[in-house]
Amino acid sequence: MSHRPPISLPGRRSVLRGSLAASAALALPGSLAAAPAFALSGRPRAGWGVQAGDVTAHSGLVWVRSDRPARMIVETSATESFRNPRRWHGPLLGAGTDFTGTTRLHGLPAGEQIHYRVVLADPDDPRRTGEPVTGTFRTTPVKRRSGVRFLWSGDLAGQGWGINPDRGGYRIFDAMGRLDPDFFLFSGDTIYADGPIAATATLPGGGTWRNVTTEEKAKVAETLAEFRGNFRYNLLDENLKRFNAQVPSIVQWDDHEVINNWYPGEILTDGRYTEKSVDVLASRARRAFSEYLPISTLRPGSHEGRVHRVMRHGPLLDVFVLDMRTYRDANSPGKQTTDPVGILGAEQLRWLKRELSRSRAVWKVIASDMPLGLVVPDTGDGKPNIEAVAQGDPGAPLGRELQIAELLRFIKHQKITGTVWLTADVHYTSAQHYQPSRAAFTDFEPFWEFVSGPLNAGAFPANSLDNTFGPERVFIKAPTTANVSPAGGYQFFGEVDIDGHSGELTVRLREQDGSVLYTKTLQPGLVGQ
Repeated sequence: MSHRPPISLPGRRSVLRGSLAASAALALPGSLAAAPAFALSGRPRAGWGVQAGDVTAHSGLVWVRSDRPARMIVETSATESFRNPRRWHGPLLGAGTDFTGTTRLHGLPAGEQIHYRVVLADPDDPRRTGEPVTGTFRTTPVKRRSGVRFLWSGDLAGQGWGINPDRGGYRIFDAMGRLDPDFFLFSGDTIYADGPIAATATLPGGGTWRNVTTEEKAKVAETLAEFRGNFRYNLLDENLKRFNAQVPSIVQWDDHEVINNWYPGEILTDGRYTEKSVDVLASRARRAFSEYLPISTLRPGSHEGRVHRVMRHGPLLDVFVLDMRTYRDANSPGKQTTDPVGILGAEQLRWLKRELSRSRAVWKVIASDMPLGLVVPDTGDGKPNIEAVAQGDPGAPLGRELQIAELLRFIKHQKITGTVWLTADVHYTSAQHYQPSRAAFTDFEPFWEFVSGPLNAGAFPANSLDNTFGPERVFIKAPTTANVSPAGGYQFFGEVDIDGHSGELTVRLREQDGSVLYTKTLQPGLVGQ
């Protein structure tokens, strides 16, 4: 268990309800407090809640969406009462960003609970404001004793299983919120742009699954408006909005933000699509992704413009967020004896090596949007292509495995300790231990890979293992039939807890109600565990 200083969390109701107009006027300083009640008619509304992301020791990125043009204003305080708040003047929200926007909060105290509220003001009359929407996050500690707890999972609203009001919506987020994590690592497939949501679906064995539906989710996403609509769809769920307001995120993408199993340069044969160029679709998807999620490297004015990044969480943890989509080569059988592009691309591989070498954190979590040793096929065009890294040949590295072998060799020879791989993608939960004594390729140190998800999507049987890097499946829970609905279970998330005194890292694989399925504790600085 992590050792952290006591904090005062806001009540569940107060996180999202905002305040009544009268009490808001009393609480807000300056010109906002002077706004008379009658001026609030027709005021901007933030019905999609608030989010925070990419939080550091002294900064955080806050997101909101308005229902009309508005000026974004953020106030922060050490307490929920917002006594003596700091004010941050954010951007003007307009149609160019679908009325979304982010504000970077800087100069925050390290290792503290930050309460924030977002107010939307009429750009023509700043006194006309909407009800504040509140949220909270903890800044990264600079002292080791605080410890770290975070969660990870992926795959939301997949295979036609959307927001079901009969089940209470995406209720897995309530179970995650009860654990009070420092942040949530969203490991890709944040939307299913290629997965329409129908009003109903028939459940195996009888019964009906009922979905909330929207116009944008009635077909595959092709236009920018349709990609944006996919993100708005998920924000119709109150559980997710409440979780977003309580827990900051670190987000990456995978394939379903665009289309299943996509790669750059692909030309579609799928008859559902009028736009056949995946590059065009990916450009639109990337824009919507950057608009609807609080990612520091994709925000307006950022010079990086990329998904891959390292998020440093004090002396105990660095999180290396990978992008296995933007730079990959074409899906193929994966039997090439040379592969300079691989799944990361040459530039991203150099970046990852450099940042791993620079890291002084006890633990280096590599957030991978795809697993390493699980064989994930891509048979969409009728060919035996490979979607991830492993291609089913248990011998020496070939294809994309060559790039991973190079990385694992680098980690060993640079004596980089504390690497742990976390992923989602395959829609079940498992733990794999990679050991050179079992492997065809042996020039690496043993490591663990943990898999979780889905959050709310179809669950699938286990993928086979590829012995190139010697994985042993130590734990697994997966269905025996394909596309099991969330009503049938098999929805998962994972927890990582780093103790501030011992430095031990404990992974717990959990079911959607929070029940623990498997626990593994790793010791800091040790090789071969």
